[in-house]
Order: sequence, then C-alpha cells, then structure tokens
Amino acid sequence: MSSVLKKIKIFSGNSNIPLATEMCKILGIPLGNSVVNRFSDEEIWVEIGENVRGMDVFIVQSTSTPANDYLMELLVILDALKRASAGTITAVIPYYGYSRQDRKVSPRVPISAKLVADLLTTAGANRVLTIELHAGQIQGFFNIPVDNLYSNPVIYGYMKERFNDDLVIVSPDTGGVERARAFAKRLNANLAIIDKRRPKANVSEVMNVIGEVEKKTAIIFDDMIDTAGTVVQAAKAIKEKGAQEVYACCTHPVFSGRAIERLNNSVIKEVIVTNTISLNEEKKQCKKIKVLSVAGLLSEAVKRIYYNESVSALFK
Repeated sequence: MSSVLKKIKIFSGNSNIPLATEMCKILGIPLGNSVVNRFSDEEIWVEIGENVRGMDVFIVQSTSTPANDYLMELLVILDALKRASAGTITAVIPYYGYSRQDRKVSPRVPISAKLVADLLTTAGANRVLTIELHAGQIQGFFNIPVDNLYSNPVIYGYMKERFNDDLVIVSPDTGGVERARAFAKRLNANLAIIDKRRPKANVSEVMNVIGEVEKKTAIIFDDMIDTAGTVVQAAKAIKEKGAQEVYACCTHPVFSGRAIERLNNSVIKEVIVTNTISLNEEKKQCKKIKVLSVAGLLSEAVKRIYYNESVSALFK
C-alpha cells in the first residue's frame, strides 16, 4: 500500500468492479474487503470486512442496468460505512442513473434525479464524484459537494491519434450543442446539429441535418447512447448528406434493448465509449465498440480530494 495514501479506502459494489480494481492499481492500494450479496428474497446484504473508522472512504458504483438494484446496493453500502464510523464517504458514481429525469417535462411526473440526490445524502454520502452528468444543474440538487468530471481529456487523446483533419462533430440534438461545440473547438473541427423530435421516451425522429457534412468524417458526440435509435437514425441521415464515414462517441454506453443489434446493422464504423459502465460479454463481442478507460481520471480526482487540492483542473 502507498504510505502517503494510507488513510484511503476504496470499495466497490457489483456494478463496475473492473473499474474500481483498475483505480486501486493506479493508486497503489488494495481494493477494500467487502461482501455485497442477496438474501433468498433478493434483499441486499452488505458486510464491510475491514476497519474504516476515521478513514477517507470512496465507494465506486455506477447506477446502470439493473439500475434499481445497483442504486439500492450503493445506498446500503453507504449506510454500512456511515455506521462503521468512516471519516468521510465519497460516492464515486461514474454513471449517475435517473439523470434524464431532471425536470418536469409534463404534468404529474417526478424529478427523479433530485430524489436520488436526497437518498444518497441521507444514506451517508459526504461528497459525490461523477462523470458527465446528463444535465449540469443536477449538481444543485445536492446539499453536499459534487465534482462532475468530463471524459473529454480521455476521448480527446484517442481522437487526436485516430483521426486526421476534415472532421465534423455532430450533436444528436439541440440539447447537446454546447457539449459538441466545446469538443469541436478542441479538435479544430466543424459543428453540425441533428434536428429531431422525441414523441415519447426512447423514441426519436430525425428531421434534418443542420451544417456541412459532405465529404467529411462525421463523429456523432453525446453523453450517452441508450437504445441507439437516435444515433443510428442520425448516422443514416448524415451518410445520406454525403459524409465519407460516420462514427459515434459517448461517455456512457448504456446500450439497452436492441442497441447492439442496431449498431451492428448501422452505417456507423466505430462507437467510441468509456468504461463508466461495465459491458457484459455480449456487448464486448460487438467489434464496432472501442472502450477507453476513465480509471486514470477518477484516480487523479480521488487523490486531489484526499489531499484537499483543486479538482477543477480535471473539469476541462
């Protein structure tokens, strides 16, 4: 164990053990000893297998599929650590589930992102470390510090090596324009926007492509890909507008429903994602998927939090 990080403990739920293990390897500390199991009726049972009294504890858990199970795991682990007298508890949530329900878009619907924020705080989290919130204002739902990192440094390095000039970054909707514009600026690339309508959840219709994509390499850039319906339709529209090649890039590979089938049958040449969500074996078999690791980014943030140093440099 690193002597300078001797008061750090990192634990993991079941959602993304490989990422937590990689973080521990980078930091030079062992993964914390804990058991997260189920009673016969599927209630979650947790036991922390080592002393955490007075320690700075980080628990790594994405609330990805099955979202409800992994969220409940996280809450129970937080409670266990709080009752074990941990000094500070940071919930490291690479993918923050329920983030799409961040406002009332119609009458009599919940703001689930706020509900989850309240649950995490009540369970015992003193701080939240996450990556690429679907909406930045979710930070305001918490009454504890929230560090919202961006995967751009990880993705940018790969893009610079992988692609030459004549790129166009495409936002799949108007809501992602700011994110796509910032990335396009770093790559010195042009920007295009997909004009789409969403009649209901997980259903979208591409209406038009705004911007010049003809004879260019187009990269559809978003924070997440869920059912892949939007990105596949967008890729088809971009290709029909004369783009040479179409790629897709996102931070969170949710890949639910028929997402892998859609991607395999699409005109998209490669899908660049990060490991904020651990892919199962079926998804790993998709040859179009390129996974980049955010373990280094998260590990650096953990060190800065531990030493009370600025984390803001990692937001860029």
